[in-house]
Amino acid sequence: MPATYQLHEQPELDSPVLLVALEGWIDAGFAAVNAMATVLAGLDTEPVASFDADELLDHRARRPVLHLVEGVNTSLSWPGIELRSAKCAMGKDLLLLVGAEPDHSWRAFTTAVIDLAQRFGTRMVVGFGAYPAAVPHTRPTVMSVTASDEEMAGRWPFLRGTLDVPAGVQAAIERSAGDAGLPAIGLWAQVPHYTSAMAYPAASRAILQATETVAGIDLPDGTLDEEAEEARSRLDQIIAGNEEHARMVAALEQEADSTPGSTSIPSGDELAAELERFLREQGREQ
Repeated sequence: MPATYQLHEQPELDSPVLLVALEGWIDAGFAAVNAMATVLAGLDTEPVASFDADELLDHRARRPVLHLVEGVNTSLSWPGIELRSAKCAMGKDLLLLVGAEPDHSWRAFTTAVIDLAQRFGTRMVVGFGAYPAAVPHTRPTVMSVTASDEEMAGRWPFLRGTLDVPAGVQAAIERSAGDAGLPAIGLWAQVPHYTSAMAYPAASRAILQATETVAGIDLPDGTLDEEAEEARSRLDQIIAGNEEHARMVAALEQEADSTPGSTSIPSGDELAAELERFLREQGREQ
């Protein structure tokens, strides 16, 4: 049985692309959520459907924000999940699945998402993600891919791996889309592990560029270019002041330059260790 949702509008869409970026799972450098935030800020969007947050979210883990004005409880901002529609600059239709990753009822939620995607004639599902990796910030962001079938995975010049790692709900959506005959792809930016707990706009920009390539759409990039340059400059200054960090980055540069165009990604054990470390750091910050 699908998860409960309220349908707000039934727009007439022509073969939209469904973009998925849900907060709460692996998103090193906040690359995925900031990529989606850039899209939302740059396009006029309309609400299509909203999901029952009480059914899907644990509010002890995702607490609402209390707005106080001189001691007066004026309102609460509740976390939620919604589907929105938009048109890109090329006039092509988009659906945007945004909000918090569900804490409960993943199968029901996934069924509802695919039902809605099919209802509006979606032609492709694209998920945003990012993970920490042993890569330097001084080189272009490397993208890796997950996909619903071999043809989709091999069509684009992104890294592909064979490994077992913990999955987020976007992986469930991707797999369910494939089972329903709907092409689905996940675009994952590699973020330098030493900057994975801070915003890394270069990865957000890379995700949007990769999405344009695979989906044939045009997305706003806001100020990501300027933000990426500023972040690069800050990191350069920080690392230049520490010999140990400078040696580490130099070693990462040597590794990156020695295997240009490599089609491998870290082993399952290596990647799982990086993800576990990233999650521990995120937990300490909350």
